Amino acid sequence: MFFRSILAVSLLFITNASTVPKILDADSATTPVLGPVAQLHVTNTYIAPDGYNRSATLANGVFPAPLIRANKNDQFAIEAFNELTDDTMPLETSIHWHGLFQHKSNWADGVSYVTQCPLRQQESFVQQFNVTGQTGTYWYHAHYTTQYCDGLRGPLVIYDPEDPLAHLYDVDDENTVITLSDWYHIPSIQLGQIFTAVIANSTLINGRGRYSGGPSAPLSVVNVQQGLRYRFRAISTSCDPSFNFTIDGHRMTIIEVDGNEVEPVEVDSIPILVGQRYSVVVTANQPVGNYWIRALSSETDATFDGGQNMAILRYAGAADEDPTSDAGPYELSFDEGNLHPLINPGAPGIPEIGKADVNLQLSPGFTSEGYFT
Repeated sequence: MFFRSILAVSLLFITNASTVPKILDADSATTPVLGPVAQLHVTNTYIAPDGYNRSATLANGVFPAPLIRANKNDQFAIEAFNELTDDTMPLETSIHWHGLFQHKSNWADGVSYVTQCPLRQQESFVQQFNVTGQTGTYWYHAHYTTQYCDGLRGPLVIYDPEDPLAHLYDVDDENTVITLSDWYHIPSIQLGQIFTAVIANSTLINGRGRYSGGPSAPLSVVNVQQGLRYRFRAISTSCDPSFNFTIDGHRMTIIEVDGNEVEPVEVDSIPILVGQRYSVVVTANQPVGNYWIRALSSETDATFDGGQNMAILRYAGAADEDPTSDAGPYELSFDEGNLHPLINPGAPGIPEIGKADVNLQLSPGFTSEGYFT
């Protein structure tokens, strides 16, 4: 996407930061939940989400960034504070709300040098907008150069109190949001200076993962209770690779894609590309135990060895240990052509030749000089 190179210097130790932030241990990290009126403090903090310690750019000191939770038709007022100090990464910032329409509020969309100037150090800015009519699963991220690849990315969910598909699931809360992220051991500025392929060091699921040759870092655990139906909101906050998302022994029923309710479709795997979001209903109908959640990266030589590209689905009463479950079965392949809106908005005009609401006649040809027109 924004860069591609082999991380030949992936163990480079960064020493020229202007300040040394506190160490954030992966075991103690928690992702808080914010409402539509909130503050985001953009800071530099050392974290080790896959066991490798590095300085990162974070919102409110956590990775992923806090879940922002709202209800349909809420008014948002998010104040962002630029408190960045580590000059190995960008010191300016802006925050983009991925998937939100921003009707009459494009100035709050957060795209640097397009709809706003980035925030300089020690500046703050209140982004106010409404989400009239929108519901579903979204995310937000830095939109200044490659900054979000250094950590500033998180989930945003707009709940519908009258969800027409609510009868299909029992649980839908902050614990059923699943973020999929690529992670790099050196800052994105340095990656951008390499002109061959860049390979992520690890895949993080809900902010935790493992990398080849690294320690057995703790993995994220998604807890379920046997017999209940869960709405999992899978979000790719990736910078580059896509992920193939599966849960051992469990099928998934897709009910929402990128903020749009769809007619339910049952699958056992989903390819999730950069920025895409899927809501799936998973029934906890297997024997009590631990099952692998898999997000195989599209990167070269991606593997599940040692728990890479994995998290844990843990039933209540199961032992606190890594799963031993086998992948699959894979019987219901994903076909994007099977996804149809739950409520068909219809297309304008009459579906007959010449009866569109606006008719345009194109006359292709070539000029005397041979140019196509």
